[in-house]
Amino acid sequence: MRTKYIDLIEQTFDFPQNEFSLEEDRLLFHGIDLMKIIEEYGTPIKFNYLPQISNNIQRAKGWFREAINNLGYTGKYKYAYCTKSSHFSYILNEVLKNDVEIETSSAFDIDIVQELMRTEKLAPGKTIICNGYKPQNYIDKIGELINSGELDVIPVVDNIEEMEQLLAVVDEKITINIGIRIASEEDPKFEFYTSRLGIRYRDIVPVYKSFLKDNPRVKVKMLHFFINTGISDNAYYWNELTKCLRVYSDLKLICDDLTSLNIGGGFPIKKSLAFDYDYSYMVHEILMQIKKMCSESKIPEPTIFTEFGSFTVGESGGAIFKVIHQKQQNDRENWNMIDSSFMTNLPDTWAINQRFIMLPVNKWQENYERVLLGGLTCDSDDYYNSEQHSNAIYLPKFDKTKPLYIGFFNTGAYQETIGGFGGLKHCLIPEPKHIIIKRDEEGKVTTEVFSNEQTASDYLKILGY
Repeated sequence: MRTKYIDLIEQTFDFPQNEFSLEEDRLLFHGIDLMKIIEEYGTPIKFNYLPQISNNIQRAKGWFREAINNLGYTGKYKYAYCTKSSHFSYILNEVLKNDVEIETSSAFDIDIVQELMRTEKLAPGKTIICNGYKPQNYIDKIGELINSGELDVIPVVDNIEEMEQLLAVVDEKITINIGIRIASEEDPKFEFYTSRLGIRYRDIVPVYKSFLKDNPRVKVKMLHFFINTGISDNAYYWNELTKCLRVYSDLKLICDDLTSLNIGGGFPIKKSLAFDYDYSYMVHEILMQIKKMCSESKIPEPTIFTEFGSFTVGESGGAIFKVIHQKQQNDRENWNMIDSSFMTNLPDTWAINQRFIMLPVNKWQENYERVLLGGLTCDSDDYYNSEQHSNAIYLPKFDKTKPLYIGFFNTGAYQETIGGFGGLKHCLIPEPKHIIIKRDEEGKVTTEVFSNEQTASDYLKILGY
């Protein structure tokens, strides 16, 4: 009778997988023995495995390069990193090893760009795409960046007032290269029909004719297309892309300066061991649709920009917790309590019911049971009760004499910033220790502490005591 946890996994999924394997009853992540990480640093702990960042960037570049060659596509491809997914220095340092562009979304993003220039991490001439709604401080900093003349700065305008503000802060001798963002129609799951950001499809050409065409200080270089659900092989995505391509064609016919199409959005990342997504097929289909549109309209094929955030960094991140206690609250619910909080340290599990890959780090050769996972805060929403592929959680049986450790994987995008890294947490649950995992030139794993677990004195200082 196969009743051990390893049996459950092998009966349900193809296992091992590229990033997950076993050594006896211990889980390996990209060949790293996570129990050794626990033995050295304890729990709770967060980590980032930096090589996966470069790996994903190069994978995406490879898919586009292959599609361009196979289709005879004459435009170029440029990979931009969406900084809002993770702003940390160790992330940007790894990202910039891969000859990429940068996308910003707020004023302080520009300060990061300037710091990267100062430390020579960001090469002169790189493209900086400035997205998002732009208050005056963001406008001012974009102006500073343009006036410096060191980078190819493309503010993507949300509305015509932003354009007027930019003209006021940029040196009159400088021509501003801009993008225009399309206000796409949203997926039916949303409570509104049109994105709050950008200019409506039907208004883009009239806005260009009325305000931009005859302005010698402005060149429209990019059309920006973004949908919240990301790049998906479904009717909604293909329909919105088709409408975007019509606008690009109409605008290009009257705007010679337009040379780039930013398809925004992002690739999905692996959130389940059952994950299946044909990245290569999607890239090929997108480029084929663009090429077809250009052929029909008799216009040049544009340079394609993507702004991958979660895809860039998501699969580098993880968190490990210890099950510290089990409670049976009724005849069929066992609660495994962890030594941290889901709400504060994996906030998307609470905010948008996000599910990550969850696996035990040890005890794979022991029998399993169905459980619920509870966090340490007093909030009733601080729990984790299902997986992406299942409406339940199964883990090796709890035994107070033999600790159980569980890992959450591919958590590297948004969780630190949304969770307020280094700040106050609900019920004053501390920020876990955070470590960085690298490999040296010989492939040897190295680790370092980025930040220690928050202390009582850290909190007292924030609170003004």
